[in-house]
Amino acid sequence: MSFDPISLEILWNRLVAITDEAAATLIRTSFSTIVRESLDFACVLLDPRGRGLSQCTAPPPSFIGTLPRTVKALTRDFPPETARDGDVIVTNDPWIGTGHLPDLNMAKPIFYRDRLVAYSATVSHLPDIGGRIRSPDAREVYEEGFQIPPWKLLDAGEVDDKLVRLLEHNVRVPDRVMGDIWSQLAAHQLMERRLHELLEEQGLSDLDDLSEAIVSTSRRAMQQAIREMPNGEYAYRLQTDGFDGTPLTLAATVRVADEHIVVDYSGTSPQVGRGLNVVPNYTYAFTTYALKCILAPTLLNNEGCCDPIEVTAPEGCLLNPVYPAAVGARAIMGHFLPTVIFGALAQAFPGRLQAASAGCLWAMQYTGFNRRGERFTNLFFLNGGQGASSDRDGISCISFPGNISNTPIEMIEETPILIERKSFREDSGGSGQFRGGNGQSLVIRVINETPLTVSFLSDRNKIPAPGFAGGHDGALGAVMLNGKPINPKETVIVQPGDVIALNTPGGAGYGEPQQRERERVSVDVATGMVSEKLAHDVYQWAAG
Repeated sequence: MSFDPISLEILWNRLVAITDEAAATLIRTSFSTIVRESLDFACVLLDPRGRGLSQCTAPPPSFIGTLPRTVKALTRDFPPETARDGDVIVTNDPWIGTGHLPDLNMAKPIFYRDRLVAYSATVSHLPDIGGRIRSPDAREVYEEGFQIPPWKLLDAGEVDDKLVRLLEHNVRVPDRVMGDIWSQLAAHQLMERRLHELLEEQGLSDLDDLSEAIVSTSRRAMQQAIREMPNGEYAYRLQTDGFDGTPLTLAATVRVADEHIVVDYSGTSPQVGRGLNVVPNYTYAFTTYALKCILAPTLLNNEGCCDPIEVTAPEGCLLNPVYPAAVGARAIMGHFLPTVIFGALAQAFPGRLQAASAGCLWAMQYTGFNRRGERFTNLFFLNGGQGASSDRDGISCISFPGNISNTPIEMIEETPILIERKSFREDSGGSGQFRGGNGQSLVIRVINETPLTVSFLSDRNKIPAPGFAGGHDGALGAVMLNGKPINPKETVIVQPGDVIALNTPGGAGYGEPQQRERERVSVDVATGMVSEKLAHDVYQWAAG
């Protein structure tokens, strides 16, 4: 069966609407702020071959790169021909899933008229997974939590109570963890119902023809965009803070040949004995995402967008670590990959790429006991500045290239800590014709009656986001305890009354600052994003 362009667009968007409604279900029923407020989850529909067809629009874009690979891996253990209606398969294996243990991947075969027609898939960042709390200082994956190999949570509709009991026994907040898992299941049930309705309404017996139309259309669009690039080899190297003050290098060579792209990460630092390593799925996801941003930003996310792209990294390097490497803080390194790709392709796309962003998704996780002796744990996110581009300022306090929302103060203060200040960081965005987005400052007082164990995700505290085309670097970030800088990649014990200050880094500027319009500088000063001193010294601005 063939589809005319209008019918294809309508049906394609119907699939997206199904995943969006599933996402709304997951948000409404979730027990944790990680899903409910920060939107760290995804819902995807796939065809019986495990090819991603549609993804919900709000959550992180990287999961369209990981979930299809995850479902294909799960079907190797549980082949489609053995699937039964009511099966639900789960795993948090970092090398199969999204790259770290807190993300639970769930896949459900969908049957229609006794025939396997699709898979629904979700991933949700659970509020806890046991082990050490998520931190860069873990030395191997065994420290990072409870590992679930590919496993049937439901077998023909029957819950595996043994798996549930094992999981509940290995996490700090079992009610919240299982609540979020059942929320995922509700999202799957919604996707199954809506897909049945679509097939019935359209008189379709399966998704085979629609799937091929979506994937092939997207593949051709991406190939056309690649053909418009100049063939060649483009390279870039970026340094990050590392763990103990020794910088780590991310190196990429992008080879463009006709309608195919190969990204080779040879030259990247070797894997490290800490949780900064990035598994291939996550490396692939943020590489393909960056290329899609450049080549086909308006194309709906599906697997066809990624077909013309190949990603390689030497085994044993930071972006392809060997098990049992620690990987819990993989977002620190993985979120720098779009900056590496943009830097490599700046020569091929002059004036079209943005300067470096703060990059690393900042977060604070902590656990302890409240006054009633009950265990609690929480994770919240706070974001730095986006890099500026050739025609606009970077956005302040945004998690580019992720899509994780800043956690509201009210949600953070459900636990015994007090937010004394939350504000933009003046002068933190890199100066330029277009200014980098500002970071933020958060001052936190511990009001718990007993100590807390605290860890952070943090980077660009030593090496700033580099400016582009004459733009200035973004400001460095900092993590301080009682007024003194600490290594944010090491877990700390904080006492009642201690004060933690988090200053997220700024995005880099684009273009010479002297070329910035005077009116823009005036607005920057009036809104507190830029001080009068910096405006005078760098932009040669004068009040009045």
